[in-house]
Amino acid sequence: MSIYILALLIGVVAGLRAMTAPAAVSIGAALGWLPLSGTWAAFMGYRFTPYIFGALALIEFVTDQLPSTPSRKVPQQFGARIVSGAFCGAVIGTAGGALIGGLVAGVIGAIIGTLGGAEARHRLVAATGGKDLPIALLEDAVAVLLGLFVVSSVL
Repeated sequence: MSIYILALLIGVVAGLRAMTAPAAVSIGAALGWLPLSGTWAAFMGYRFTPYIFGALALIEFVTDQLPSTPSRKVPQQFGARIVSGAFCGAVIGTAGGALIGGLVAGVIGAIIGTLGGAEARHRLVAATGGKDLPIALLEDAVAVLLGLFVVSSVL
């Protein structure tokens, strides 16, 4: 699969859940699925990096369920997702020899994931009678599985 498509998809993951994308990328790097040694992104494969990003992703999963959590489309949330998508896209791009292309694809994917994810969640919640929790958990699962698919497909 094209490195640009994979960078776009990891950006979509960042748009769905900002910390799931770096968690997936760091797991992929630690498992050797992403050839990052000797690059600026080698730290993503360090021993404790997956634990740090994994903990941040778990915290995000919990805080997403809180009623006080703002919409993903407010500037701070949207910006964080774009930064996460850009970073993760750049890491995927680096693994494939296309840092800038990966960064751009990651940004585009994050925008798609943020806006598309919000719309899909809104419609699914409406279709299920206003029950947000099952849809939020489904979105979590989609983000995790898509992230792991992307990082396992780079090599």
